Amino acid sequence: MLKVLKPGFYSTIQDFGRFGFRNYGVPVSGFMDAYSAQFANLLLGNDMDSALIEMTMIGGEFQFTKPTTMVISGAVMNTKLNNSLVKQNEVIGVEKNDIISFGKTKTGFRTYLAIKDGFKTNEVLESQSQYSPITEFNTISKGDTLEYVSYDSSYNASKASVKFDDSVVLSDILEVYKGPEFNKLSTELKTQLINSELKVSKYNNRMAYQLEPLLKNNLESILTSPVLQGTVQLTPKGNLIVLMRDCQTTGGYPRVLQLTEKSINVLSQKTTGNIINLRLKG
Repeated sequence: MLKVLKPGFYSTIQDFGRFGFRNYGVPVSGFMDAYSAQFANLLLGNDMDSALIEMTMIGGEFQFTKPTTMVISGAVMNTKLNNSLVKQNEVIGVEKNDIISFGKTKTGFRTYLAIKDGFKTNEVLESQSQYSPITEFNTISKGDTLEYVSYDSSYNASKASVKFDDSVVLSDILEVYKGPEFNKLSTELKTQLINSELKVSKYNNRMAYQLEPLLKNNLESILTSPVLQGTVQLTPKGNLIVLMRDCQTTGGYPRVLQLTEKSINVLSQKTTGNIINLRLKG
């Protein structure tokens, strides 16, 4: 088991998410930065949707009760194994009673701790991703124990040929497609939307990111329609809202843009005050 000594600011168990339940209003959830999470699983030889720990802004502290191997990926934290700094994006062996501790993010916003074969927590609707009220709890807590399979800690794949694409953490460019209501915007608003610098507001979480500044909107609300992860909505007041992994399944605001999958990952590594720029594709 992995003992949670300190959970961090907002740490959850995530896999690729729960699919096939959107018609019941159930969010997909899953890895916020799917690239970083899957990269960690790839290095370990795991299934791409193996469950791991996603930590936001401030990481936790955990104790291993049996040997395994692990990978840390995503945002950079001052991560220490038994008080010694460890590298990211490498397979690292851990022994019984080893303690790993994470600090505050230096670049990026979300960090992933993956272990060989993933964490073995309860599945709800075919996924281990935490999302209340679908799951009992929203996050992991101090005193929790997370089951995993013991594995030979001497295994080391640090010389693997795959290389982490750090643009996911460092880039400020979000590539977008036109949304269903994009062409209803005025020419002026289209230009402002695509050519202006935008800033992440204080309202950002796993459900949605709100961007600043307010835009002069000429559109009314629409009939309730399907929305996806990465859908960019424009409210009557001019708020730009980007839907993220825990988003609802329908919405009544105009869907003016749609982020690419990579751009959802990029945005998930941004926090309050970060500047982003939109780049229209197609």
